[in-house]
Amino acid sequence: MEFLFSYGTLQNIEVQFETFGRELTGFNDALLGYKLNKVKINDQNVVVLSGESYHPIAVVTCDLADEISGTVFEITTEELAQSDEYEVDEYQRVMGRLKSGKNAWVYVSADKNICA
Repeated sequence: MEFLFSYGTLQNIEVQFETFGRELTGFNDALLGYKLNKVKINDQNVVVLSGESYHPIAVVTCDLADEISGTVFEITTEELAQSDEYEVDEYQRVMGRLKSGKNAWVYVSADKNICA
């Protein structure tokens, strides 16, 4: 099993059914070292499914005092691949550090901002 942290449209039940074929269950947590921004989505299939033209996007700050609230879902490796198909090119999947001390996959800005 994999942990997937979501702060955006993957928390939407309709998106979950379309992406995974089921409703996901999870628990609240927070992603450390990131802040939220917005990104315009150009993929019309994603816009129709989510109902939104602008999606939240996590941007690295490297400051562990910065955090984004969200939900951690336990999913299969196959479902993780399905979530890769849903996310658009502006996002990349990385392993994130959570406030609970857990690590989870999370989709963040694909801009190559890294911490020194």
